[in-house]
Amino acid sequence: MQIGIIGLGRMGANIARRLMRAGHSCVVHDRNPEAIAAVAADGGVAAPTVGELVARLEAPRAVWLMVPSGEITENSVNEVAGLLSSGDTLIDGGNSFFKDSVRRGLALAERGIDFLDVGTSGGVWGLERGYCMMIGGSGKAVRRLDPVFAALAPGRGGIVATPARDGRDPRVEHGYMHTGPAGSGHFAKMIHNGIEYGLMQAYAEGFDILATRSDSKLPAAERFVYDVADLAELWRRGSVVSSWLLDLAAIALAKDETLSGFSGAVADSGEGRWTVEAAIEQAVPAEVLAAAVFTRFRSRKGHTFAEKLLSALRYEFGGHVEPKPDAAPK
Repeated sequence: MQIGIIGLGRMGANIARRLMRAGHSCVVHDRNPEAIAAVAADGGVAAPTVGELVARLEAPRAVWLMVPSGEITENSVNEVAGLLSSGDTLIDGGNSFFKDSVRRGLALAERGIDFLDVGTSGGVWGLERGYCMMIGGSGKAVRRLDPVFAALAPGRGGIVATPARDGRDPRVEHGYMHTGPAGSGHFAKMIHNGIEYGLMQAYAEGFDILATRSDSKLPAAERFVYDVADLAELWRRGSVVSSWLLDLAAIALAKDETLSGFSGAVADSGEGRWTVEAAIEQAVPAEVLAAAVFTRFRSRKGHTFAEKLLSALRYEFGGHVEPKPDAAPK
């Protein structure tokens, strides 16, 4: 299939590359000409402007936006939608606020344009591992673009299907799901990221307790000295706390057990906050997720080993670069 991709950052460029590896044609655009040239060198069709990208697509068109949430997404949606026609599809694969996606879906539907909000997880590893996708919007549009989603998804791999799944959507077992109407994809991804905050915080705090401190008040006989990199590696194998996040922790600790290259100041993308706000709106207790968000706020004032591990995990899965120790906020 042919698809246009706007936004060739850490994930957008690799989404284009994974699609092209699967035989799809990608027309690509970014505000940075060097980013366009890099993807074009791998087989993409370069489009210097958004207008040219849309003009190069055959109807019914499909344009995938992979840009930062907020004003940039709003402006991009408006610009691209102004060039599309009835029957075309506009996809937002970024981390937009779900209420904005509901609004955009309703507005574009009035013009006959399908809007798909695709919560996309996979980070910088997605090119090789594939992307887990939560897709909101028109079922008809999702079915039309199924070859695109199937190419981006991880596939079954070596994961055994859960028993008693007979009759359920088989696409889920391949790593993508039509979650419902516009907004539902980004809502699911928002909760996904909120859970991610909590899981990361649990790993970070656990390894913080394990890490040896010179100011420990424990008796010498109880002051155990662990190789935390080896413990992380151990727990990857047969432990009930094994996960991809633990895999990434093991990578970071193997590189530098003290995590000296990380300041411990931990940013938040906004989705953790939105998850807590959604919990408040629905009167759902979410103590762990809320605490994880507030801990990130506190991390910008003083830093522990736990926060260095949070920084390291964000770098490993998403390429997020936090301030270095000498540039950390006071």
